[in-house]
Amino acid sequence: MSLIRSVQELLATLLGLARTRLELLSVEMQELLARLVLIMIDAVAAILLAALALGFGAVALVMAVPAEHRVAVAAGLALTFLAAAAIIGWQVRREAKVRAFAASLGELKHDAEALEPRE
Repeated sequence: MSLIRSVQELLATLLGLARTRLELLSVEMQELLARLVLIMIDAVAAILLAALALGFGAVALVMAVPAEHRVAVAAGLALTFLAAAAIIGWQVRREAKVRAFAASLGELKHDAEALEPRE
């Protein structure tokens, strides 16, 4: 009878561990989705800034400066907006490198190490 009870307790423990791991996985999925939305917003912002760089560059070319300096001023404004777009793009790339499910994988590795036979 005690063998059956031990097996039942072992199964209950294993189910509890599995539930805990699935809850952690669920939380990580929610975090991943939130981070993905922010990455997408940053990407759209970078694209819009690049488009603004072209638009303002063209407007600056026509307006504001004497004819002999129009090209240089327009190029400077365009480079400024492109630099802003590049900075946002760098932030997007940095955020995209975060490894998904790192905590879950770490806990599963820890569990596997704990279950390995000791010498």
